[in-house]
Amino acid sequence: MKLNDFRTFFNKELENIYPKKEIDAFFFRIIEDKMGLSLLDLFTQKATIINPNKLELFHNILNRLKNEEPIQYILGSTEFYGYRFYVNPNVLIPRPETEELISWVKESSIVDNNIKILDIGTGSGCIPITIKKEIPSADVFALDISEKAIETAKNNAKYNNVNVTFLLHDILSEKELENTFDIIISNPPYVRNLEKQEIKNNVLNNEPHLALFVEDDDPLIFYKRIADVAKYALNPNGILFFEINQYLGIETKEMLIHKGFKNVTLKQDLFGNDRMIKANL
Repeated sequence: MKLNDFRTFFNKELENIYPKKEIDAFFFRIIEDKMGLSLLDLFTQKATIINPNKLELFHNILNRLKNEEPIQYILGSTEFYGYRFYVNPNVLIPRPETEELISWVKESSIVDNNIKILDIGTGSGCIPITIKKEIPSADVFALDISEKAIETAKNNAKYNNVNVTFLLHDILSEKELENTFDIIISNPPYVRNLEKQEIKNNVLNNEPHLALFVEDDDPLIFYKRIADVAKYALNPNGILFFEINQYLGIETKEMLIHKGFKNVTLKQDLFGNDRMIKANL
């Protein structure tokens, strides 16, 4: 089958499930990943014949997309902040909003000092690894409750050639952290069960619920606990950064003020949603 003919077939099979722009993005990414062809190549090599092995692989990918499996899990990797990360169903797929959080950390940090940074609930490791790439002098730590997530994060650190210290730890436990830090960052679970109806099937049915959802009656459980940890684990003048539930920005800000944090700043993402908070000890 010719490449262009398969593209027509690909679009037809998915048109009732995804928007056209998303289907095009899937196809371009698959062709680049599996055939090494750029977008320009795609338009100049429409008559290229797909060999039988590749065609079978493409049909397999197509069937998984029809089942609304995330393309990132299908291909096994994604791009975040210009770096490549391995992803699988044990970790959340990194989001553009989290890239904004990292940019805010960079803007707010004293990058010419050997600062010590901790990421809580690291998942794929996208936050600490990117921080280490962008601020090489930083001493970076990361923790997660999931052994499989830590394994994925370690693989990503090795792939991106950085040294990050990963720790297996349940932040909700009473066990205290052994180190202190200049910056603590966290993008913890924050989606309430009542918000599940807003979540797309490809996320709801594939990404780890442990890293996504919290109970409706205590949606700030992780934020309150991490704030308490930060009170003893942050060095003087240390900074706490959170990615937050867009519907709970005011509540999160008030909680931090109540716990004694200063200069609590709520920041919107590029879509105009309350998405990040910064607080000083």
